[in-house]
Amino acid sequence: MDAFINPPAKISPILRLGIWVSEKMTGKKMLPARILAWYPKAALGSGVLESLVAHHDGRIDERLLQIVRVTASYAAACPFCIDMNSYQYEEHGINAEELQALQGRREIKSIATFSEREKVAIDYAKLISQTPLKFYPDVIDALKEQFNEREIVILASTAAQVNYWARLIQALGIPPAGYGSADE
Repeated sequence: MDAFINPPAKISPILRLGIWVSEKMTGKKMLPARILAWYPKAALGSGVLESLVAHHDGRIDERLLQIVRVTASYAAACPFCIDMNSYQYEEHGINAEELQALQGRREIKSIATFSEREKVAIDYAKLISQTPLKFYPDVIDALKEQFNEREIVILASTAAQVNYWARLIQALGIPPAGYGSADE
């Protein structure tokens, strides 16, 4: 499957450098970055957004952030995002049973290894990723009980970032990059 459009034949040196870095980091041809070269402002803005991705911050660890990314990827039904964010899920401390729950194949509440904080973050990421947006008071109350203001912003921006990429990638018809099967 090909994207709706091909990358431009000529890409500016600055964008080529950014694409090279992203491909070096991922080990994959980054078709989204290449296609965004048609509009350098979008390419640069997207690159800046990606460079500011949240990492371990206080009580928000890499596992929780990855759970939010995977949840948002499935909720947004983005094959590229699912492929990228579910790849090597074990390295982020997510087990196969947990991944099945994030995929919607098992009930989240039935997975004893998810902490209460993780369950609340999953619910929140799902709400952020659905259309229309609707935030239920019980979920927001639970969110405020489990997370402080800074942490809520980190969770929201992490899920929103996945949603940005999901919408952009799907709008351009970009297929998965081939990281691996998320259905192990």
